[in-house]
Amino acid sequence: MMGRQAAPEQLFYRFRVEDHVPADHLLRKIDRLLDLGSLRSELAALYSHTGRPSIDPELMIRMLLVGYLYGVRSERRLVEEVHLNLAYRWFCQLGLEDSVPDRSTFSKNRHGRFADGDILRRVFEIVVARCMTANLVAGTGAAVDGSTIAADANRDRRAPPEAIQDVWAGKDAVSRPVQAYLDQLAAEDAKAPEPGPKHKPPKAISETDPQAAWSLKDGPGRFSYETNYLIDDAHGIIIDVEATPARLSQEIVAAKTMLDRSAESFGFTPKSLAADKSYGTGPFLAWLMDLKIAPHIPVLDRKRQTDGKYTRDAFVYDSEADSFTCPQGAKLKLRSVHLDTRVKRYKPPASACRNCLHKASCTDAPTRSLVRLMDEEAREHVRALAETDAFAASRAKRKKVEMLFAHLKRNFGFRRLRLRGIKGAAEEFLLAATAQNLKRLAKLAPA
Repeated sequence: MMGRQAAPEQLFYRFRVEDHVPADHLLRKIDRLLDLGSLRSELAALYSHTGRPSIDPELMIRMLLVGYLYGVRSERRLVEEVHLNLAYRWFCQLGLEDSVPDRSTFSKNRHGRFADGDILRRVFEIVVARCMTANLVAGTGAAVDGSTIAADANRDRRAPPEAIQDVWAGKDAVSRPVQAYLDQLAAEDAKAPEPGPKHKPPKAISETDPQAAWSLKDGPGRFSYETNYLIDDAHGIIIDVEATPARLSQEIVAAKTMLDRSAESFGFTPKSLAADKSYGTGPFLAWLMDLKIAPHIPVLDRKRQTDGKYTRDAFVYDSEADSFTCPQGAKLKLRSVHLDTRVKRYKPPASACRNCLHKASCTDAPTRSLVRLMDEEAREHVRALAETDAFAASRAKRKKVEMLFAHLKRNFGFRRLRLRGIKGAAEEFLLAATAQNLKRLAKLAPA
């Protein structure tokens, strides 16, 4: 006969959330490896000593980690999922009758105390330290790269900076990301100009998220930020992460910041660094060599002449005299040095080119000139490294950082930011990198 599901008649049940979370559940593995107890003392200064008790900060962090581990980045939906899912409740150390923070309280705490206390970076560093304790970080080779993530900004609401500032001036108040941008402009105006190449201001900025950069890197133009990873190439553990506007010039800045910070925080000083060709500038290669880090990076060369004229390879450089000799024996001496572009320019006497029988094969100008970068020795050293087996091995391991970005977008569904401003981007990137390290740790760490 057909069965019928009857409504339960019991009034009381013996129920433990612990009994309903499978032993091999990902959150069980992570919980065994995650210890956030040390954060409580660091967070104490952010809370008042009077008034009603607020939400447990560890509960907030655990909820955020659940959201990024399972691709639930909407705060409203995350609160609902933690309320309904027994495994999420167990990981957040909530009993069956414990209440989950409501969405507005959750958001207020997240964007208040956590943003000011830089706590999410401390959580990230705690997980990195745990990976090191588990011997998942070799510390010999590293790789660096960046990937763009779309900002929460309408691509059509853009205009030149002056026009956008007029729009803001007509409002009674501006949003937090806009105020952060205005504060950044004021700070830059107050600083002394720094040496090096000058970058032009952007042609257009977003009205709602002006710190994001207009990017064409991934197809149609959009406002984006870039998440930059520094990884150990043994197991692909993310050692550091840095948020920047999605500008190519910011990738090297981020790489330097991450290498400096990881050396200070963890003593992470790799013997080699792999990266793609966009990092192969002379100044960056020289900077790495000063740190005793072998740059396993293709050198970014200028485009060579293709119109049948002599290339620079036809000229012999004399390092002692700091001059070139042309194929016909004329000397090209140093004529000028440009510190902003780190370029030295060499020219021969005008009479040498005027009377040369091979001038047509050399230049169409009155005299031939050559440029040499001030970091050319570092570039030549890296060109020699490119022929070694170690260079090839590092280049192969560099794919691990690209795989992390693919995992971030495909498995975590992380293709667009929900928070605005560089601080919001940094918060989201830190949480995503922490979640990736936790999954790696749970998979590779001994039980």
